Amino acid sequence: MITQSYQVKGMTCGHCVNAVSTEVGALPGVTEVTVDLASGAVTVTSNDPVDPEQLRAAVDEAGYELVAS
Repeated sequence: MITQSYQVKGMTCGHCVNAVSTEVGALPGVTEVTVDLASGAVTVTSNDPVDPEQLRAAVDEAGYELVAS
């Protein structure tokens, strides 16, 4: 298992958390998504490394912005 954390900009409520969790959780190999609304941290656990472009696209689809690391 691989666990990586990312910063997401624009989340302000529970709906935001659900939208990001749903989109990121649908990516291939992702087994768990944890979102900390207060800090904007999104922690992704997966079987294999998550493709950064797929992750960015999933966050964009949810309506938010992945902060470049």
